[in-house]
Amino acid sequence: MRKPNLSHATQAKVLAPAKDLATLEAELAEQEDHLEDTVLRLSDYLSAVEMVIKQTFDHRVWVKAEIRNLSSKGGHYYFELAEKDDDGKVVASCRGNLWRFKATRVLAKFERATGMPLDRDLTVLLKVSAGFHAQYGFSLTIEDIDPSYTLGDLARQYAQMVDRLTGEGLLNLNQQLPAPFDIEHVLVIAPEKAAGLGDFQADANRLARTGACHFHYHNATFQGNHAPAEIRHAIISAQQQFQDTYQRLPDLLVIIRGGGAVGDLAYLNDYELAALVAEQPIPVWVGIGHERDKVVLDEVAHTSFDTPSKVIAAISSHLAQLIAQTLQYQAQIKQAAQRQLNTVEQQTARQLSRVQSQTTGQLTALQKDSDYAWRSIQQSAQRQVKQAARLTHELGTQMQASAYQQLSMASNDSQNYKKTIMQSSQQQLIQAQRDSVHLRDIVLLHRPSRVLKQGYAILMDETDKQILTSSAQLHPQQTVHIVLKDGKAKAQIIDIVNTL
Repeated sequence: MRKPNLSHATQAKVLAPAKDLATLEAELAEQEDHLEDTVLRLSDYLSAVEMVIKQTFDHRVWVKAEIRNLSSKGGHYYFELAEKDDDGKVVASCRGNLWRFKATRVLAKFERATGMPLDRDLTVLLKVSAGFHAQYGFSLTIEDIDPSYTLGDLARQYAQMVDRLTGEGLLNLNQQLPAPFDIEHVLVIAPEKAAGLGDFQADANRLARTGACHFHYHNATFQGNHAPAEIRHAIISAQQQFQDTYQRLPDLLVIIRGGGAVGDLAYLNDYELAALVAEQPIPVWVGIGHERDKVVLDEVAHTSFDTPSKVIAAISSHLAQLIAQTLQYQAQIKQAAQRQLNTVEQQTARQLSRVQSQTTGQLTALQKDSDYAWRSIQQSAQRQVKQAARLTHELGTQMQASAYQQLSMASNDSQNYKKTIMQSSQQQLIQAQRDSVHLRDIVLLHRPSRVLKQGYAILMDETDKQILTSSAQLHPQQTVHIVLKDGKAKAQIIDIVNTL
């Protein structure tokens, strides 16, 4: 169309405001040949557009759209609607109006069916009629909203999210972590002043007072479009603060909600939040606070509970079980130690009995040897005395036979010689007696019991069958028994030094 020549606007005919579409069409038909040179007022032109739209789209249709923004004023609801392509680019948008006289009924039906309020970022199926106003432009008048479509779309989004987490190996990632052995430090992410948090803290404080567990609380909003981002920020900052303080990871991360509307759960179905929870290096326990409804956090968490109270109950139960198991192990160790002690006492008693028996036998044998040696010495001494007497007698006889001629001269020498022989015999007898007593004393001094009492010890092999007297009988890592005066010790050879 050729642009109107505004310099001749004063010569062009200006149309009067149209009363209806028929009048406007008639006037336009009259001026059809000169329309290109006709200058219309904006209100006239937009009024014509309004009439065309009303006549052409004078019926209601179902339209699928995403709510980009939603506001309310005076009971009326104002929508910003859009359609996006597969890349998320907006390809169409317009305004929508839900007037007060229908808003209460439509929104109540939607909330009853979906369990959540109508909010931005939802994809909805709207029953609309087209409208155009010369001052406010084009908009859709919303007559009804089909909640079943939104439920289906949410379910589809949920399924797509689960499929994506599964494909990326995140769905069961946190569940593969082992359950904590001891729960000493727990990070708790929860809405501030939530009813569920109060129930959780009531039991948690009792645990904290005993010193069994310490809880570190961090708050985040759990409803609204900004909830996922706030929860993610709370998890990251809580982990960082704990790491900076304790130089290690906490034992458990707890995410609890408790109370609130069922529709608020939809805000927790966020992929980025679910992925962050799945990738946590510690087990994540969640208690969102609804028994029948489930969110994606329940899917990726290590353990999911219905309520915050059940989360703290599970922590208490875990600690109680750990204490009971510890006490059981303590009793088992005590019993095993007592059994080993009894066994060692019995073995010691048997070994002591064997040592005593062996010592008694050795003492008896030594006593017998001593008595035999004493008798042998006595008999030898007697024989020597008899032999000396016989020799003396023989010498005397010989001397008498050979010395009759020298009797007078050798009388004194003979007597002296006799005395010398007698003294020698007596000395030999005395010396033999002394030797016998000395040998007896030596035998008695070397009795094992006396030797042990003097600080000496007997070194025996591991079987207690051989007495070890030489370094040649020893080797490193050899187990030996050291027999003392009042017991026996078990030792292991570390090193051997030969002194010869």
